[in-house]
Amino acid sequence: MRSFYHYMMRYRGNKTNNEEKQLAEWMFRDHSFPKQAKSYDEISRYLEWNAPFPNALAVFDRLYEQYQVEEQ
Repeated sequence: MRSFYHYMMRYRGNKTNNEEKQLAEWMFRDHSFPKQAKSYDEISRYLEWNAPFPNALAVFDRLYEQYQVEEQ
């Protein structure tokens, strides 16, 4: 299973500027983001303290569910 960060990199460079792309671009630029993390709790805690935009946690929750389904 690859990390959530690597899963999210699929959204970088999308022509549509949506919340998924926003989150992926922020994760890429944030050098402190836990790039090897697979755990919901670890990533969620990080985002709670460093959320890049108001809806980031809701976007993360939705994408993490997809990540679990696709990566298992």
